[in-house]
Amino acid sequence: MQPSDLDRKILPLSPNHTKKPSRANTSNVTNHLKSVPISTNSQIYNQEISKPDVSTNDKEWTSDTVVNIAPSRKEKSLPVAAATEKTVGNGSGGEANSDKVQQQGFLPVLKNPNFLALWGGQVFCQLADKVYLVLMIALINSHFQASSQSISGWVSALMMAFTIPAVLFGSVAGVFVDRWSKKAVLVATNIWRGILVLVIPLLLWLTHDWQPIGVLPVGFAIILGVTFLVSTLTQFFAPAEQAAIPLVVEEQHLLSANSLYTTTMMASVIIGFAIGEPILAIADSIWAQFGGSNGLGKEILVGGSYAIAGVILMLLATKEKPHAPDTEFPHVFSDLRDGFAYLKANHQVRNALVRLIILFSVFAALTVLAVRMAEVIPNLKASQFGFLLAAGGVGIAVGATILGQFGQRFSYSQLGLYGCLGMAASLIGLALFTTQLWLVLLFVAILGIFGALVGIPMQTAIQTETPPEMRGKVFGLQNNVINIALTLPLALAGVAETFVGLKAVFLGLAAIAFFGGILTWYNSHKSA
Repeated sequence: MQPSDLDRKILPLSPNHTKKPSRANTSNVTNHLKSVPISTNSQIYNQEISKPDVSTNDKEWTSDTVVNIAPSRKEKSLPVAAATEKTVGNGSGGEANSDKVQQQGFLPVLKNPNFLALWGGQVFCQLADKVYLVLMIALINSHFQASSQSISGWVSALMMAFTIPAVLFGSVAGVFVDRWSKKAVLVATNIWRGILVLVIPLLLWLTHDWQPIGVLPVGFAIILGVTFLVSTLTQFFAPAEQAAIPLVVEEQHLLSANSLYTTTMMASVIIGFAIGEPILAIADSIWAQFGGSNGLGKEILVGGSYAIAGVILMLLATKEKPHAPDTEFPHVFSDLRDGFAYLKANHQVRNALVRLIILFSVFAALTVLAVRMAEVIPNLKASQFGFLLAAGGVGIAVGATILGQFGQRFSYSQLGLYGCLGMAASLIGLALFTTQLWLVLLFVAILGIFGALVGIPMQTAIQTETPPEMRGKVFGLQNNVINIALTLPLALAGVAETFVGLKAVFLGLAAIAFFGGILTWYNSHKSA
């Protein structure tokens, strides 16, 4: 029996498969793939895979050939060792290298030098991001706050300067990122953020005797302006970083890569907010030991961390195709419409974004409710709410580690559903045991573990489902929508707790997580 046309189109074979009667021979394949060099890596597609295990939208079966075998979009799941094998090397056959392909977990991504460069840049950048706010609060406390004055008003103004760019420029930045080199954006945004932080002491010294602008000290206005610019640069950095990950990591290892990223992010949150102040004090003391004055160690630490991130990212090789000069400056509103149209048409990306909004909304509400929980838990002060949030960070890190090692066995939709249901159960536990410290810590940690099962696979799904030319727009829209969505629970959680109590609020959040997970899972399978 002759092989089918579909076999001849989708199977660029290595010589050891010419023995199988169900496959096309090598000479036939060459006629259909004239544009593919002889040395092109090949891929063996196992026809016995069940449909839920392989997405029919996977367009990167070979490095040079794009094939789409069906018009419908199926649920994306990570290929496992028995499902897909790619031959590596010079076309001599895939069996000798199958052990490399079958590696799962963190080891393959840790062997990837480009990912290590991207990850190393993230480590220093995330640390600088978190400690930056601690640094600004320290500057406010030492330069502008009166001894009898509350710092809350100053901090509120600072947070507004940090948040406004996310709302104004989150989506627009993604449009430009699509047209620019991802590496150039990553390097430039970190270098410029480092420069802005390092010039703060000079600007404060130059303006220390200037008259206030109304009731606003000039130095504080400078801090607000620098914070606004740093946050604006961050809006360009975030979509460029997310778009760069699938450029340097193979698709079957994206879940592990995103797990490492999430672990690093949560570690930076714990380190930055929990011990940021001692770290800055140590930096000042070290600076003084080297003969420095005026306590510049803090600014050097934060600005230097941004600069180090930029230098490390110079080692990154994304292998992007250069953009034509006439596409460097996009039609912003037209491209934004393209991004919204893509989200409307792609149910997998849309469902993943909905789950991310639910996740971040729950954790935003938790940051507000943690203060009240710390008040009602015996032997705990309201100012110690950070311990409760740190338990959630530890849970997310544990969940990310588990996913990186074993998550490849499940589809993204399954992981998202399990994560939403687990979050709902954890929130019910918090509602029932609000005043018992150890149980609260346990349930917050479990909430973090299941939150990782939502956040990491959904982020990976968006990366794999979105074509490279749309990633900047989609990630920019994602950052913008999530930042806007976060304002509602931050504003409403405390008010709701005042009127209905902690138990009712946690049960309400549990209902949102439960029904949101069920609804998005149903939509994914209905549209598949």
